[in-house]
Amino acid sequence: MKIKHFMMMTMAAVALVFGVSSCGGDDDVPEAPVAAQVAGSYTGTEVLTVSGEADESTETFVFTKATDVSVDVTLPEYGEGMMTIPALPVKGIMLTKSGNTITGKLDKYEGTTEAGKAYTISNIVVSFSDKTVVMTFEMKYGSMPFGFDGQFTGNRSVK
Repeated sequence: MKIKHFMMMTMAAVALVFGVSSCGGDDDVPEAPVAAQVAGSYTGTEVLTVSGEADESTETFVFTKATDVSVDVTLPEYGEGMMTIPALPVKGIMLTKSGNTITGKLDKYEGTTEAGKAYTISNIVVSFSDKTVVMTFEMKYGSMPFGFDGQFTGNRSVK
């Protein structure tokens, strides 16, 4: 009888130990920083408009994590021959997250190309949702008399 009582108490103790301990849940996994969530290559349609004339092309925009809350993007090369605008980096687009959407804004970024031409990218607005990005911007390059209005809509490329 004592062995039976001892076995019952041992089983009760084991059940109590396993009953009060639990495995860690997915709730404890921290969410990746917003910049890491959106970093990558996106391929889609870019529309550049100058003086009312629109030019549409398939392009790839590359967003890289600059900090946990900001990304850099490289606008792809545009044009042909002597009218080519080189790829232009834009740095420090600040991001915020609301629900499943991550948005970014930057009023103005000024840079200089390797060839010494100044450029300004302004009124940058970017919105990431699922694996899609929409970005609008204004671009002024070198001494060109007119600026470009740009819009890019793309999907994240497979890694």
